[in-house]
Amino acid sequence: MTAATPKDGIAWITGASTGIGAAVAEELVAQGWTVAITARAQDKLEALAAKHPGKMIAAAGDVSDAAAMKAIIASITASSGRPVALAILNAGAWQEMGADDFDLAAFRTMVEVNIIGTANGLDAVMPAMLARKSGQIAIVASVAGYRGLPRAVAYGATKAALISMSESLKFDLDKANVTMTVVNPGFVRTPMTAVNKFPMPFLLEVDDAARRIVRGLARGSFEVAFPWQLAWPLKILQLLPSRLFFALLSRG
Repeated sequence: MTAATPKDGIAWITGASTGIGAAVAEELVAQGWTVAITARAQDKLEALAAKHPGKMIAAAGDVSDAAAMKAIIASITASSGRPVALAILNAGAWQEMGADDFDLAAFRTMVEVNIIGTANGLDAVMPAMLARKSGQIAIVASVAGYRGLPRAVAYGATKAALISMSESLKFDLDKANVTMTVVNPGFVRTPMTAVNKFPMPFLLEVDDAARRIVRGLARGSFEVAFPWQLAWPLKILQLLPSRLFFALLSRG
């Protein structure tokens, strides 16, 4: 499929106040895009946008608020006079969780942010892309969504849902000439992963991750997964029979 370009309109990124979202926003600006950035922290958004006057638009809002997402899209398209050509739905929440510390409230938050928040973003941008038969949507999931992993009861479930959502959407979006991309990063050094007390293999710096994402988006690839040293072994785990999968991951 054809990737969106800066001449097609503006880019919009959720979860853009810190971490991957902020780094991708800056990388897109460097590639010539005008970027609207959304998150709850208006002060952080404004500070980031101030570094790129005229090229970055701060549009604060909570992704769990469907009406707010629609209002943001209406505002930024009206003020810029251009459509959203590239939407990167990146807002996410993470908390380590297993059976012994199962936390329903935290589980609900991750579902609300990771899944419903993404759906709210889709609802805000997808109808216009379908109508004009152009655009690109990127959903940021995770390699943790490939298969159920230890201590990722809620997070892995939400990311698996996003991968499935992206695959399902692609059938209809292809017919409308709208490019669907799912982004599956491994571990990236961000404020969200800073709380992790376990080893994070093949940990990437956030600027490196942002460059990989933007390159993948520009190729129009369906999946952007990295680093390969983590993504491919996890893909292989998808092929294993359940008995072998559980035996292998239960060691140690």
